[in-house]
Amino acid sequence: MDRIYRVMVIDDESNARNLMKVAIDFESLGMEVIGEAASGIEAINVIDELRPDIAFVDISMPFMDGIEFAQMATNRYPDLIIIIMTAIDQFEYARKCVSLPIFDYMLKPVVRKEVTKVLERARERLDSLENNKINEDQIDDIDKTDEINATDMITKYVRENYMNSTLNLTFISQNFGFSSSYLSRKFKQDTGKNFIEYLTDLRMKKAIRYAEVGYKMYQTAAAVGIPDPNYFGRCFKKYTGKTYSEFTSEKCS
Repeated sequence: MDRIYRVMVIDDESNARNLMKVAIDFESLGMEVIGEAASGIEAINVIDELRPDIAFVDISMPFMDGIEFAQMATNRYPDLIIIIMTAIDQFEYARKCVSLPIFDYMLKPVVRKEVTKVLERARERLDSLENNKINEDQIDDIDKTDEINATDMITKYVRENYMNSTLNLTFISQNFGFSSSYLSRKFKQDTGKNFIEYLTDLRMKKAIRYAEVGYKMYQTAAAVGIPDPNYFGRCFKKYTGKTYSEFTSEKCS
């Protein structure tokens, strides 16, 4: 069976994200949209769990723009196909300042036929990469004692560096010498949580402490490594059941 390739849409405009999802017949291309993000920061926080093969990235976003995201993402996922979406007045800027393996640039608003052609070419590249990597997903044997020590070292490192907004599974994998896929399984097995759940849980516990002493939301968000306040706000409400302002108001009353 042919592989279904995974697509992520990263754009701070919800209408643009929704249009991309409904306008393109991804199923006929052997693809599916598996996630979206409203900023580069949010995308970096979830990309290790979503593991997209293709990412549509708006060049103009707050907190981490499309170029910054592309630099970080292609450094960690060199085979990730990135398609930059940009307004016409930013097009030459995008082409000149990005010395990265960007697959293609598309002007907004995007045209369905043009997107489909780009995705057909993307599928050809992904099929070629897949054929070349059939035997590459083998994991080296690791001494069991080292495995146990590694999990302890990683959780300790995360507790000490949770405020780093670029901290994610790939960052940890590269620093500790594991493949991302192996570490993802190993971390869940040893801690009972996947990596992003563990990191978010830690950050939200810290955020509650800052909230209790009167920090403003943007201060708390930056302090716990989620400088995008919109993404932070969603994480906080999901974790506590209350918005940040509701939580702080109750504590002050």
